[in-house]
Amino acid sequence: MGLAACGGSEERQDEAEPSGEYPVEVVNSKFPLRQRLAETTDLELGVENTGEETIPNLAVTIFIDDGAAGSFSIREDNPALANPNRPVWILENKFPRIEGEEAPEGSSPGTVAQTNTFGFGELPAGERLEIVWKLTPVKSGTYTVNYELSAGLFGNAKAVDSSGAQPKGKFLVTITDKPSVGSVDDAGQVETTG
Repeated sequence: MGLAACGGSEERQDEAEPSGEYPVEVVNSKFPLRQRLAETTDLELGVENTGEETIPNLAVTIFIDDGAAGSFSIREDNPALANPNRPVWILENKFPRIEGEEAPEGSSPGTVAQTNTFGFGELPAGERLEIVWKLTPVKSGTYTVNYELSAGLFGNAKAVDSSGAQPKGKFLVTITDKPSVGSVDDAGQVETTG
């Protein structure tokens, strides 16, 4: 009786995920390498299914620090902290999302149970997704933002690039706490520098 109440199916979650390798190419990756505190910017990944089969569930794992709980956080081992996870960027509401699509009200697009991973569902052969994360930096410093692609959430479906390796990349980003310098031109437009 207890098993039935807890979803007592004996089928493992990963059994439904097909096994195999799915060719994927990152055709676009953008994230400004110099940023300023509190100035929102976009991290963009363009992903194309270059194989002949539908990818079961395109997933993107993003992390700064392997030990942190949160894609855009670092872990500070300080016993005085109640929570050692400290955000470097804040992910804006209703992101990530597919470029040009509006997220339904109250939804958290891409949310999956795996830590630091975002799932985007099936990607048919030859199709391409442009994915956008809208981020606001809240901690100055230099950080490496890593990303890795998967073809599923449970490890059976593997994304591979043209060399047969897992598609991945990184951005080395410096966030400054120095304010920009603003001035007003002759036409009354604000110009910022620095």
